[in-house]
Amino acid sequence: MPTTEANPSTATTTQTCPLCGAALDPENPNACTQCDWVAKPDGHQPGGTVRDKIAVCLSVIPGLGHMYKGHRLTGALYMLGAAFAIFAAFVASTATAGFGILLLPLYWLGIMLQVFFVEDLVLAEARKK
Repeated sequence: MPTTEANPSTATTTQTCPLCGAALDPENPNACTQCDWVAKPDGHQPGGTVRDKIAVCLSVIPGLGHMYKGHRLTGALYMLGAAFAIFAAFVASTATAGFGILLLPLYWLGIMLQVFFVEDLVLAEARKK
């Protein structure tokens, strides 16, 4: 009587998505087609990299940190936006007895937070090579 034994070398194991449980594509097991799950790259550090921290420090001049991370157009737009933010803060300060100037640190803080979390294009290009 013939027995049906599964050959372990020919058996394929399918990986499932940790979020929704759907079967992952064998060609791209790092992303789920059913939900938005994507595996984190190996070099991902939860506290940010040294380059992220340098970019935040460079963002004292708005846009410079973005340029450092490879986002040249975005950095130039943030630099231009800083001029408008300064103008708007001074106009708001004349109408609010000086309190409108407090809008300016909010602009800087927003730029610094955004540059910390944006993808580093320079580092991504170096990884491809």
